[in-house]
Amino acid sequence: MENRKVILITGAASGIGLLIADKLHMDGYKVFGTSRFPDKYKDKVPFELLPLDITSEESIQHCVDILFTKVAGLDVLINNAGAFLGGSVEETTIEQAYKQFEINFWGAVKMTKAILPIMRKQRAGKIITTGSLTGLIGLPLGCYYAATKHALEGFFKSLRLEVKSFNIKVSVIEPAFFKTNIDSASEYAAETIADYDEIRKRAIDFVKSSVAGALTPEPVADTVLRIIKSENPKYSYPIGKNSKFLPALHFLSPGMFEAGFLKKLKI
Repeated sequence: MENRKVILITGAASGIGLLIADKLHMDGYKVFGTSRFPDKYKDKVPFELLPLDITSEESIQHCVDILFTKVAGLDVLINNAGAFLGGSVEETTIEQAYKQFEINFWGAVKMTKAILPIMRKQRAGKIITTGSLTGLIGLPLGCYYAATKHALEGFFKSLRLEVKSFNIKVSVIEPAFFKTNIDSASEYAAETIADYDEIRKRAIDFVKSSVAGALTPEPVADTVLRIIKSENPKYSYPIGKNSKFLPALHFLSPGMFEAGFLKKLKI
């Protein structure tokens, strides 16, 4: 009789989500991914895709309902769906900012809330969320993106303590720059203001050069697999170049961190 661990991963049709889902599938887990357009990708992936619009509570509940017509329980939830919004605070509309939070923060929160009753009744489960290095430091012209990732840190740090007695393990991965499709999957501010032209160019050049010089994101998938296999996973998993050093420098010497970051941006 089949007894594989069941894993649900949001945003699994492309990018890092697809890489993680493929890795787990190859390792023998029963993987369910999600996509807003599952029919578009279903013949391109080796695992089942469920329909999900992470910004819709109705869609989230529908996704969970479909999942539990196929399986009796859920071992691991991976909150991976996300998007990047670039632009200065002045240039970005509040509507764009709300949308960024709906996708990156509230999507993960609502999906987690939907599966918590199942894991609590099971007295077992793991919740792994894709955070970011920018959730520990900051990113000019990415204020709202960084804010969503900071919010995830606060939420899941607290949730980890809240559900520990139910044997639910909560972890957040915090990747630095990796070679991904972040640029093609990005949204930018609705308008531009000339005063920000110089810092915008510097920030875009910095991100592009960082991604170009980064490794491919296999270490992210490897880390997720390690968390799943761990009996007692940690909360925080920084991954990639300077992912440990920069938050430590920011905490111990914020002035030095700021000066170094501005120098790197050539500002």
